[in-house]
Amino acid sequence: MDKATPAKAGFRMPAEWEPQEAVWLSWPLNPKTWPDRLPLVQQAVARFAAAITRREKVCINAGTHHASIRQILLEAGGNPERIFLYSHPTNDAWCRDHGPTFLQNPKTRELAALDWPFNAWGGKFPPWDLDDQIAARIADALGLRRFRAPLIGEGGGIEVNGAGDLLVTESVWLNPNRNPGLTREQADTVFRDWLGVQRIHWLPGGLAGDDTDGHIDTLARFIRSDAVVCVVTKDAGDPNREITERNRSLLESLRVGEEIRLEVIPLPLPDPIRPSGWRATLLPATYANFLIVNDAVLVPTYRQPDNDAAALDTLRQCFPDREVEGIDSFDIVHEGGALHCLSQQQPVSGGSGFQKIRPRGLRISPEAPKATGGR
Repeated sequence: MDKATPAKAGFRMPAEWEPQEAVWLSWPLNPKTWPDRLPLVQQAVARFAAAITRREKVCINAGTHHASIRQILLEAGGNPERIFLYSHPTNDAWCRDHGPTFLQNPKTRELAALDWPFNAWGGKFPPWDLDDQIAARIADALGLRRFRAPLIGEGGGIEVNGAGDLLVTESVWLNPNRNPGLTREQADTVFRDWLGVQRIHWLPGGLAGDDTDGHIDTLARFIRSDAVVCVVTKDAGDPNREITERNRSLLESLRVGEEIRLEVIPLPLPDPIRPSGWRATLLPATYANFLIVNDAVLVPTYRQPDNDAAALDTLRQCFPDREVEGIDSFDIVHEGGALHCLSQQQPVSGGSGFQKIRPRGLRISPEAPKATGGR
């Protein structure tokens, strides 16, 4: 583990639309997370992974379940040459939050892994010991320098434009369940030193029913260095109305880069999804939880044909040079997250004089690989 700060070592967090080598997932295996939906969720994640493999590699923290995961991925149409399984055990499936935030040196193209200490969103869902080891396991598997951050947090709580700007929420980073007593000024210093950003923009909080306390990746996402999509509500009686309007107003007042006014594009929320027998009365369903991959944007949909189509159309206008593909996330969101929450992109490494990273996991082949390890 490296003791210097990433920024001093020349690293910064790239924007999600920069070229990627792979996307990391943690396979859903915990029946307590989806007590009545685990097989459905596994099928949904397999379709998501298959869509990724049409553009780039997918690397999966798979525990010992390689053979069964291999089968469901192949049935979903995954490209066997682009799927790599790792014997990394996990407590849960939310790789955005327990996995590393990948950093890149823009001069050398070297990658590094930023390891956020993880406590399951403020101690909500024990145990989380295996999840807190995933960033280190991935860094070791890829042979990367690893930086252990001084703040407890999650990858879903940060959103960058690759040009020095960072979006975060107070309800996550200043929450006593993660970093008691932390001030915005102290957090800003950490973000600058550990993400290589210059300007930090704070929103107050997030969606009702969100176990993360308000991750930014459910609220506002950069689509280019000077523009974001921001979730809004159509219904004046929606419980998210007040906070989304406040977030939108703050975003519209922002300047990014060299005093450029931030363009804010509204992205309506789906109609409220109110499950029966769940720990909250409202699911935090949002179209902002999309994943940008090479040449495409993968967007969660919620079996609301009109709303889903409108969201996809908005994002097609935001990403005219990428295919925008909807992925049914209705079963996934019953545990409070969607596609971005499940995934963590790995930027391209190397360049002149550098070699691309070769995953050391088990690649799926026509023969079943042997198992090698054990929200």
